Parts: sequence; C-alpha cells; structure tokens
Amino acid sequence: MQETLTGESRLSRGRQLYDDLVTQLASLLEGESDFVANAANMAALVYHGLPALNWAGFYFARGGELVLGPFQGKPACVRIARGQGVCGTAAARGESVVVSDVHDFPGHIACDPDSRSELVVPLISDGAVLGVLDLDSPVPDRFDGEDRAGCERLVAILVEHQRRYSAGFSL
Repeated sequence: MQETLTGESRLSRGRQLYDDLVTQLASLLEGESDFVANAANMAALVYHGLPALNWAGFYFARGGELVLGPFQGKPACVRIARGQGVCGTAAARGESVVVSDVHDFPGHIACDPDSRSELVVPLISDGAVLGVLDLDSPVPDRFDGEDRAGCERLVAILVEHQRRYSAGFSL
C-alpha cells in the first residue's frame, strides 16, 4: 500500500499529481483502440499513481447491472445492481459519488472489509452510463474534491479517446 497523505500535503500535491496522471494516461492510450486494454492500463496507472488506495478498477454496464472489469487490488464483487452500493448509486445518478466512510453509506457493498472510503466516477458517453471507475481506500475521508475532479478528468480522457477510435462507442 502506498503512503498516506493527509490535509495540506494532499492538497498541495493534488493538482500536480493529477496533471502528471493525465499526461501519463494520454501516453498510454496513444495509438491503442482496445477499450479493455486501455481500461486495464488506466486502472494500473491510478492504483499505483495515487496514494493510499487498496482497490482501483472498473465496472461496466450490462443490462441493469454493473459487471467487474479490469482492476488492481484484491478480488472483487463481480456483479452490482444499478442503484445498489456506491458503484450502483453513481451509475443510477450518472454522477460521481464521494463517500468519506463507507460504513455510513446505506447499502454499502463490502467487497473488501478493509475499505473505509470510496470514490466512484461514471463513464458517460452520449448521455449513457457505460460503467464506473471505482476507487477504494483503507483511510477514512481519503477522497476530496480534488480527487473527484482529477478522476473525472481521467475518465473523460478515456471515454473521449474511445469515441475517436470507434463510431458509436459502447461496451
């Protein structure tokens, strides 16, 4: 597990860290059209690039549920109903969800009992939720507005890259 950053140190490094991740992601995506390969590289980049994570990965929309995609971390729940847990809630709302303490989130699905906080960002293309990026941390209150904005930037780059490579992009 990476170092734990708190308060001032996290805020001072936040923007630069996400700027670096954006640059690295663009480089990883360059010339590659396969969505699963790109999602796998993004999951690894985020997991190893952000401090204090114990899980980073994707769930993809399949009918009325989310199905596990590429990830880094311990084995995970394979299927999550839309509207259930943090991932399903973000997918149903079509907006990012930041949870300071997952034990206080009604209906939280505990795939890893060590997780304490969570950030979920939906992948949206042409108004449709294609899936979510899910980040977990063993540190309560790990994620803030800077993390949300940074991960939303990363997801937007991934989705836009795929849209350019395939007309009518869907999973």
